[in-house]
Amino acid sequence: MPLTMNREVFITCAVTGSGATQDRSPHVPRSPEQIANSAIDAAKAGAAIVHCHVRDPETGKPRRDVELYREVTERIRDANVDVVLNLTAGMGGDMVFGDPETPLPLRPVGTDMAGATERVEHVRVCLPEICTLDCGTMNFAEADYVMTNTPGMLRAMGGMMTQMGVKPEIEAFDTGHLWFAKELVKEGVLAPDALVQLCMGVPWGAPDDLNTFMAMVNNVPDDWNWSAFSLGRNQMAYVAAAVLAGGNVRVGLEDNLWLGKGELATNAQLVERAVTIIETMGARVIGPDEVRARLNLTKRAPMAI
Repeated sequence: MPLTMNREVFITCAVTGSGATQDRSPHVPRSPEQIANSAIDAAKAGAAIVHCHVRDPETGKPRRDVELYREVTERIRDANVDVVLNLTAGMGGDMVFGDPETPLPLRPVGTDMAGATERVEHVRVCLPEICTLDCGTMNFAEADYVMTNTPGMLRAMGGMMTQMGVKPEIEAFDTGHLWFAKELVKEGVLAPDALVQLCMGVPWGAPDDLNTFMAMVNNVPDDWNWSAFSLGRNQMAYVAAAVLAGGNVRVGLEDNLWLGKGELATNAQLVERAVTIIETMGARVIGPDEVRARLNLTKRAPMAI
């Protein structure tokens, strides 16, 4: 199919993630203050959207505490720079199995399973414009870890997000995830003007070769908005690939720690590099107000305590 380059591009910065990267770079933020400050710096560098997880302020390990999310949200909302807030809702679906002969019981270290209401409680309280919906179950690289998102769980979580007035960002790690996302729209669980993040190169989802990437792109309905990213050294290559294929881009320390060989990056530096690539291609980087208008988003303050 002929490519239709996107000339009006928004950048998402994935600020910290939940992977075990906290001890691999001093720039990976841990505390709510550090996460918010890094998000604000990314916004100043050109990111229209910041995608945030929270971590234990001392250890850097992933957490899903509502109050940590509230502090991040309030700090970003009170900043002197505008940005669209995107909070993860991917936590609470982690299963780590035992060895192949005795897979049960699940291993307590790493396993974190919660119900749909608990998994989106921080979204209800913080009321970001966007939150993520990992639209399928898949094996992950770490040992026998399975990211678990059953059809029933996704219908429940997606329905709650829609009722809250928070737009789900469909995280698609393979073509089957897009297939089910289209079913959620058909059923009315998600609104027709859906938003998708194509997650490339995450073991063991869709590999980040261009043939697979275009298969993913070709499975996104024409009236949906989409972005894409890849991990590590291919992060910036996928900035160009996504724009050329008609989409938007995501960069950030959740997916890549490096600006170049031997040079650890900050979130702001990764955004600046993405801006340079996009503008060199002849496209324009759009800001948060234009993103809200395009995606039909509403900016709100967190719920009162």
